[in-house]
Amino acid sequence: MITLYAIKPGFQNVLRPLARWLHGRGVTANRVTLAALFLSLAAGGAVWLWPVPETLLLLPPVLLLRMALNALDGMLAREFQGPTPLGAILNEVGDVLADAGLYLPLALMPGVSASAVVALVLLALLGEFCGVLGVQIGASRRYDGPLGKSDRALLLGGIALLPGLGVPGGGWLTALLWVANGLLALTGFNRLRGALRELK
Repeated sequence: MITLYAIKPGFQNVLRPLARWLHGRGVTANRVTLAALFLSLAAGGAVWLWPVPETLLLLPPVLLLRMALNALDGMLAREFQGPTPLGAILNEVGDVLADAGLYLPLALMPGVSASAVVALVLLALLGEFCGVLGVQIGASRRYDGPLGKSDRALLLGGIALLPGLGVPGGGWLTALLWVANGLLALTGFNRLRGALRELK
């Protein structure tokens, strides 16, 4: 199933000069990982403190920057500095904390279904757990879609943009969030199935 993960190599090629520049100045992959986490928590905190539609305009640029930081920390670790156990932990834990910190405050927004948002965060966490579980059973870390981390960022950035520009929330937004939840459940299933197929 095609997801944004398929275009990740091209995205990394664009960012590689920046990764080389950061490495030359002693910036570590772990610092970039933590920067992505703190950026997400800060944006989520702003939505929590000021739950008005205009605050949602923060999400699209923050999500894009977070995607770039996530790509950079991976390149720094693999291509320049070498992966470390601490880096792997920060990467996996940081992603789920960033998702929770960034998306849970959306439940406070007028016209947004709180139950749909909470379910989305829980299913996103479950999907990442299913991806890591592949390593536990001897397969690779799975990134199958249809709604992996980058796809979630694109979808939720688009969803946030509309109310931020004045489109009222309501039934369409609730329906879209539950569709996203269905895709997240399918993502977890696909990752488990992919890991089992890999082992055969």
